[in-house]
Amino acid sequence: MNSQRRSETITYVRITQQSWQHGKIEGEVRASQYEWRFQWCFQQSRLWVQPTLGRALIYEPLGRFLENCDYKLELGGDYQFIVRAEL
Repeated sequence: MNSQRRSETITYVRITQQSWQHGKIEGEVRASQYEWRFQWCFQQSRLWVQPTLGRALIYEPLGRFLENCDYKLELGGDYQFIVRAEL
């Protein structure tokens, strides 16, 4: 049986702004050589990620992370999660 190890990339998230009244969290996300800014409007389940370069690689995994953890995230906090791909 040939067992192949899946590629993984550690993704780092920093929360830079948070407003429970307006229902949004903003921050920065970094994976491999890519860096993005994001805004998560959790009341509408909307995610914006900029710049567009490499956005397709992070959009879905970042969205899942935010949906699962948004109520635990704190302003100024640093977090990480694993993307099951090599970016």
